[in-house]
Amino acid sequence: MYLLAIVILYITLSIKFIDWKRWKDHYATIQFFIIGCLLYNVIFYQHTLWAYKSVTWDWLGHTLISIIFILIIIPIAIMFYLQYYPEGKKQVFYIFTWILYFTFLEFLFSRFGMFVYDNGWNVGWSFLFNIIMFTMLRLHDKRPVLALILSVPIIFILLIFFHPPLAELK
Repeated sequence: MYLLAIVILYITLSIKFIDWKRWKDHYATIQFFIIGCLLYNVIFYQHTLWAYKSVTWDWLGHTLISIIFILIIIPIAIMFYLQYYPEGKKQVFYIFTWILYFTFLEFLFSRFGMFVYDNGWNVGWSFLFNIIMFTMLRLHDKRPVLALILSVPIIFILLIFFHPPLAELK
């Protein structure tokens, strides 16, 4: 039920606060994120670092919950993030607020058993990942080619640290 409540909340907030006439402005960045999430789910399929878990229905596993997050919740969050992105000195505070928000939600979900860590991943790694993610989302929105180029070594580093047998190379 929590998943349905989250979906309804995000959709309701998006109807009220997102300028949907500007959705094309951020469409490529949303695709960038979706592709990254889907790649994680494929590459780490047999070796997850984190996974969603239903506490109410056994049939509602990581794959279905992940698809709902990837296709509904996260695009809405990215639209909020990018449409309200400030200029000037407020940028650092703004990014840090989103990093804390996402890290706190993940921490909260993990405490209630709805988000599980595995294979060396933890909330600290998620915090660092969120720093990279929100920085890259903004960079992709403004300079997509640079963001794509920088993403390659970041992905490679994550693979070396967390994906066997690549993890054995470190």
